[in-house]
Amino acid sequence: MAFLLKFISRGTRMAAPFRRNCNGLAGPLVLSKEVREAKAENKPIVALESTIISHGMPYPHNLTTALEVENIIRQRGAIPATIAILNGQLTVGLTEDELRYLAQAKGVVKVSRRDIAPVVAAKLDGATTVAGTIIAAELADIPVFVTGGIGGVHRYGETTMDISADLTELSRNKTLVVCSGVKSILDIGRTLEYLETQGVCVCSFGESDDFPAFYTMKSGHRAPHRVPDALHAARLLHSSRLLQLGSGILVAVPLPQEHAMDEKIIEDAINCALEASREKGINGKEVTPFVLSAVASATHGVSLDANIALVKNNAKVGADIAVEFKKLNNKHMSDKKLNVTHTVIRREFHTSCHVRASEGCKGKDDVPLFTLDKHAKGDVLVIGGANVDQVYRLAEHKIQQTLEHSILRCIENKNLKITSTTFYGPK
Repeated sequence: MAFLLKFISRGTRMAAPFRRNCNGLAGPLVLSKEVREAKAENKPIVALESTIISHGMPYPHNLTTALEVENIIRQRGAIPATIAILNGQLTVGLTEDELRYLAQAKGVVKVSRRDIAPVVAAKLDGATTVAGTIIAAELADIPVFVTGGIGGVHRYGETTMDISADLTELSRNKTLVVCSGVKSILDIGRTLEYLETQGVCVCSFGESDDFPAFYTMKSGHRAPHRVPDALHAARLLHSSRLLQLGSGILVAVPLPQEHAMDEKIIEDAINCALEASREKGINGKEVTPFVLSAVASATHGVSLDANIALVKNNAKVGADIAVEFKKLNNKHMSDKKLNVTHTVIRREFHTSCHVRASEGCKGKDDVPLFTLDKHAKGDVLVIGGANVDQVYRLAEHKIQQTLEHSILRCIENKNLKITSTTFYGPK
């Protein structure tokens, strides 16, 4: 019942994505059993992308990492919700069998905003990018999302105009994204400038203001803001939502020191991989998976180990933020309920009563019992668009005497006080 009332209080906006139409077909979003139960029990949930499974890592590392990341989130008190499109159905929360399928399936489409509708319409399998996952997380009302690194402005983007849709989605939606900064293969400086233009709040996480660069702890750029721990990040998310800013938050977490790579080694590997991609004519959304794979080969798997380590570390941070945010949100909702008791609720009588209470009606039998002040205190709760009208017509003298007598008895029994013809409830 509490779960139902929560959604009633938010209106029909949140319930709509989960309805079925008259033909019994599923709506645009399907929640796994674990995610549904988490929502019903008001547990914190963390969204996870699926491109890292289908395009980011080779099998079986992709499956092992996906399962371990989900378990890390559960151990820290939150519920994981890996997001993907399976047979044309946008799904929030994958089962272990579905994760195994996605880790080995061929022809899985890499899905950003522009690809979601075509993949759903064609009933294909799709793995959501950061942008695609943010859209699904917003639909499912999941405020925290964990990934490895976000997309950004590609190198030479000033001439190619190759800019990831991840940046635009961060500006369109309220989601807090936990990552290890921008992928090293991109132009980090221009990406930060673009995020500033889009109004996205960018924060480093921990003790340093340095903005991380995926494989390394420093990128040579500083983050505009810093959150020292999960509680501060949760407060930031809570404040942003109270202010209804409508834009996202990027929390950049440096990977652990023991897994950080040498900056020169990784930069040389990236440059070689980018040159190879240009020679092969690879462009668009295929560049990132190609370069990541080439860098992993060039570093003899060291970059893959760093990738896995940073994703796991981000999962810990994201789960902690989700847990702290849920506590803050629950306290805020509780405080709002307490404040309702101190709010003056006023109701307005039907306009016909107000008309008949004019000066010209004085002394007539059909004058209502209410004064010209048609406002009165009362505990009236209206859900939706209900209208409550009360019209009193007293034409017979005896009926009026009987009604007045009954009202006086009610006042006496309920310890009500009457002043002139205005009634006040029990004190």
